[in-house]
Amino acid sequence: METHISCLFPELLAMIFGYLEVRDKGRAAQVCSAWRDAAYHRSVWRGVEAKLHLRRANPSLFPSLQARGIRRVQILSLRRSLSYVVQGMAAELESLNLSGCYNLTDNGLGHAFVQELGSLRALDLSLCKQITDSSLGRIAQYLKGLQVLELGGCSNVTNTGLLLIAWGLRGLKSLNLRSCRHLSDVGIGHLAGMTRSAAEGCLGLERLTLQDCQKLTDLSLKHIARGLAGLRQLNLSFCGGISDAGLLHLARMGSLRGLNLRSCDNVSDAGVMHLATGGLRLSGLDLSFCDKVGDQSLAYVAQGLDGLESLSLCSCRISDDGLNRMVRQMHRLRTLNIGQCARVTDRGLELIADHLAQLTGIDLYGCTRITKRGLERITQLPCLKVLNLGLWQMTESEKVR
Repeated sequence: METHISCLFPELLAMIFGYLEVRDKGRAAQVCSAWRDAAYHRSVWRGVEAKLHLRRANPSLFPSLQARGIRRVQILSLRRSLSYVVQGMAAELESLNLSGCYNLTDNGLGHAFVQELGSLRALDLSLCKQITDSSLGRIAQYLKGLQVLELGGCSNVTNTGLLLIAWGLRGLKSLNLRSCRHLSDVGIGHLAGMTRSAAEGCLGLERLTLQDCQKLTDLSLKHIARGLAGLRQLNLSFCGGISDAGLLHLARMGSLRGLNLRSCDNVSDAGVMHLATGGLRLSGLDLSFCDKVGDQSLAYVAQGLDGLESLSLCSCRISDDGLNRMVRQMHRLRTLNIGQCARVTDRGLELIADHLAQLTGIDLYGCTRITKRGLERITQLPCLKVLNLGLWQMTESEKVR
């Protein structure tokens, strides 16, 4: 005897609806009252982020989100007061994404955060360019449970804002300060607890992004190494003031697993030597576009950073000789990016194919001296999934035969 889907218990329907895409969940709820009840079960919407355009008042919106247990909200366009959102979901709100809401001001944020929001764990203000230190003071006062704060592109934030963060957000785990151009070593000192008289610091930070913070120098790295002992991921890409001397401080950070030094023009082979001899246990390292990094760095990597799973060397001054020094030791390497390394030839690809059996992805964009012969060797790697040649990507089903 066949059983029609309409005969299933609501719990089973809810399990099925849980596998649907968000749009299809909503469509299922419109079929009939039984499907609506099943589709509105909290388990169906677990982990879903509601994406909203706030153009006009909708009294049923937030009760509907709360009924489904939705606790993560992204505001795609903000034409109403932010307080409308915060008041509507104050007790349930866990994650609030306002990225790209260019019209959000300190005044609007101040009216929204007027009481403690103990449930809020993640706040994204990326590219909210009107936000200043004033808003960070409000956040530090009322969002003390915050663990993730995204401020990328908030170009009006200064060292004072970091002092306020270090004062109020002691439980912060992840902080993104990309392109906050006014920040200097003083602000990083605040985060790292170097000004204990004013703030304890965010000493539990695990992920810190300082990409394109041009005023930072090696002193910032000294602060980070001394105060942020639990840091696991550090992004310093495009920080032109960072040099080899600063990497000597980072080399002592036993917790660090990922380090991005992309386009740090003053980093050379000497800096890589510091990293390799300091006892780091990195799993990911990006040295792309560091044009003072060459074959000697690959020898240092093989000696002291052989636990790497991902290594990016795009546009570095490396050759087949450097690869020959490195590949025999890198048994854990899964991703290798050597795009625009014009000195690499088919011989380098043959060395990679012979020794990096676990490689799943390789970037060869702009490697003008490689030929079909080298590519044929690379595509024989048993685990290879992605081969990037620039204009197109060769996946496993498109391997050269």
